[in-house]
Formats: sequence, structure tokens, C-alpha cells
Amino acid sequence: MRLARASLLQAPVLSGDAHTRGRLQAEGADAALLAKVRNATIARVEALHRQGKLTADQRAYLAAQYHFHREHDPDGMAELKGIAKGFGLPEHALFEHLHLGTLRDLASGAILTGDGCSAFAVGDSPDGPFVAKNRDFSGTHLGVQRLFWHQGPDIHTGGMLCLGSLGSPGAYSSGMNAAGLALVDTQIGARHHAVGWLRYLAMTRIIASCKTVAEALDWLRVRPHAGGGALILADATGATAAIELGARGPVIRKGARSWNTNHFRAPELAQETLLQDSTVIDNNSALRLDALTARLSGPPPDLAEAAGILSLHRDGPETGPICQHPSTADDTSTLSSVIYAIAQKRVYFHDSNPCAGNWHRFDLPQ
Repeated sequence: MRLARASLLQAPVLSGDAHTRGRLQAEGADAALLAKVRNATIARVEALHRQGKLTADQRAYLAAQYHFHREHDPDGMAELKGIAKGFGLPEHALFEHLHLGTLRDLASGAILTGDGCSAFAVGDSPDGPFVAKNRDFSGTHLGVQRLFWHQGPDIHTGGMLCLGSLGSPGAYSSGMNAAGLALVDTQIGARHHAVGWLRYLAMTRIIASCKTVAEALDWLRVRPHAGGGALILADATGATAAIELGARGPVIRKGARSWNTNHFRAPELAQETLLQDSTVIDNNSALRLDALTARLSGPPPDLAEAAGILSLHRDGPETGPICQHPSTADDTSTLSSVIYAIAQKRVYFHDSNPCAGNWHRFDLPQ
């Protein structure tokens, strides 16, 4: 199914303060779904503890991060508390789950997650600005991905449509607000981390409080960051930006088009990239970046062409596999694809590999 024939679906609404919205994630969940959420979140944390990889210093870092976010992100932490209550899971374990990418970097080489992703934003498309992403993750998140429309007193941008996973807050993967700011992220392992904003919590605050790329960049510049990962943004004016999150501060690239995979591109952060040679995602990050660069350096793609880019396979030694297919049950694969069409106030979503062509669309409330 092509984008033009995408079936129209309605996103469930989470309305209320942050704690209420978190709790409502679990509304109507049966025992099977509760088990999936547990497996995708705290079961992975429990596996980390069984490995015995965390040192006292790393535990102290998590404690410092918890206190930092309690002070600087009360709404994000309230949402997390509501999620914990709704699903009957310990809040501290959910907080650790959000740090699995960071802990992978800190925990003596433990392989904790195969999080990846390829993302790009185009501000000069004939269809208007858009942001697109393939979400590459381990199979534990199969069956727990959700799109929710969030509205509440802490959201100052008219509401936001967020793609994430049950058991995780807000824009755990991506989102777009009613003002026309869209953002997605990619995972990048980093050699250094600091006490500061965790990317997953920062993303929700940005689309809850910022209406343009310029406002989001101002927000990012004045705050400390934990380090690791990148953000790709676009807004209704056609502005786009890629922000690589170093522990010493963000490095920002602005332009008509922006893209990233799973390594730092900025020269000042190049040595910060921490790759796991045993993961497919880290091993092909450079190939995927080359594929995006080749396709985004010419005429601007429209929305249909963006869906085609997300569906690219490795047809030769110089083509990056944007659409990831697992070789084994434990491999990372493309769990979903999303295109935020800002001018149309529409989100195109594909559950599983986008090469199948089974797109759905969600229109933002008017």
C-alpha cells in the first residue's frame, strides 16, 4: 500500500496532567499485554543486574540522574510515576530502563540493547516539510509500540502526537505537536556521559514547550545533557536541524535537510562515538549514512519518495540497509517507520518493515 492509499486510523487520546496520562497508558491492558510491557522494560533491567556489570560509580550515576530529573523535569517524572502505577511496575526500574543505552556505554561492554534508527528531515520538499525515521530495535518492543495524542496542562503547543512504547514516557521515539514542530531521535553510543537531561525525557519536554526549531535549539543550548544520541527536527517554516548530544554540550547543524544514523558526524564528537562491533546496527551505521547522503543531496524528495528511502535494502556493497531485516531472532530489525508530514498535520505510520507497504495515517486533531 502506498502513502496515497494509507488507511486512516485514530490515535487514542491521553488527556490530563502528566501523571494521569502516564497511568492511562495501561487502561484496558490484559495480562498478555502487561507481560509484554514488563518484558520490554524492567525485564531488560533485571537482566542487566543479573550480569553484575554495574559498579558502585555507575549506580551512583543513576541516582544522580534520578535526582536531577526530579528537580528539572517534574512533569516527565510524574508521567513515569503514572506509568509505573498503571502497569504495576517499579518506578526506579523504569527509570533505569530509559538509561539502557547509557548503561550499555558504562557497563563494561555489556550488550543490553540493539537500539538503532535512521532519520532525516526535509524542509524544502514539494509536499512541504517532513521528518522521517525507521525505528530499529530488538524484538522485545514488538507489540508494545503505540501512537498517542497527548493533551494536558503541561503541554503548551496545542497537543502532541507521540510514537513510543507502552511503559515509556511521551516521545520515547518521536513526535509532532499541533504547532508543527516534529522531532525524532537516533541512538549513538558515547564514551562520556554527564549528569543532565536524558534524551528520551528531553524530547517530550521539547515538543510540549517549543513551537519551532529555533525555540527547540534555544532550549537545548542552555541545558546540561547526559550525552549520547542525536535529534532530527523540522518545523512548519521549513527549518530543519540535526543535534548531536555530547556530554559537554550539543553540536548543531542547520539547513534545508538534516539526517543521522548511529554515530556522531560532527568532527568535535567523532572520537566520542562508542560502537559495539558485535551489533548489526553499529556495524552498518556508516553505510546507512552514505545511503541517506546520496539520496538527500539531490532534488528534494516528496513524501512518497521518503517512504521509498525508508524501504531501501542493501542491494550492493555501497548501499546501506535502511530497512533492517533480522538474520536471527535476536537481531535488531526495523520495528516501524514514521513520516511526520508537517504541512498536512498528518502522521504516516508503518508497523514492521516499511518495504511491505502497509501504511496507515493519523491526522492531528483540528
